[in-house]
Amino acid sequence: MPYNNQLDEKVFSKVWENDSEKLTVSIHSYNKGQKKLQITRENKNAQGDLRFAKLGRMSKEEIEAVLPLMQEAIPFMD
Repeated sequence: MPYNNQLDEKVFSKVWENDSEKLTVSIHSYNKGQKKLQITRENKNAQGDLRFAKLGRMSKEEIEAVLPLMQEAIPFMD
């Protein structure tokens, strides 16, 4: 069965942003299934536009910013 965007429910979403990037912590449930946490990264290019990038490794600053958002997301997992 192919992916259907209409079945993907966003339950929670919070963003942390600095001058060069944006990290989003969100909770999704696909087709009323198990709720799962997702972290995405977007980097700003020279024109200031955001472009999706692999999350990969995180700096201490990023971890310190994302951990409270993850803690805030936990109650939405039930």
